[in-house]
Amino acid sequence: MKGSEHNDPFISTDAGVRTKTNRSGGIQGGISNGMPITFRVGFKPVATHFHSQETVTVAGEETTFQAKGRHDPCVLPRAVVMVEAMSALVLCDAWLRHRGQNG
Repeated sequence: MKGSEHNDPFISTDAGVRTKTNRSGGIQGGISNGMPITFRVGFKPVATHFHSQETVTVAGEETTFQAKGRHDPCVLPRAVVMVEAMSALVLCDAWLRHRGQNG
């Protein structure tokens, strides 16, 4: 995205000063601008699958491996909870640091 596309000009509204589009996701220059904080999260695919695959042993001998047991095919159900929890921890940590510095 170009800077001109990411730019979020401030405007005056009945609710106070806000950004026009919130394209910056509520953060400008590492500081919250008062708008809702939004971000995107990406996860790599789950590495465990149940197809046989070639590998080597500790001794370096060629062999095949097939995963067994219970493995989730998708992390999405847990991912949302983990991202929300980690986001809350990071925001609380930032607030506590601010509070510690400014009283």
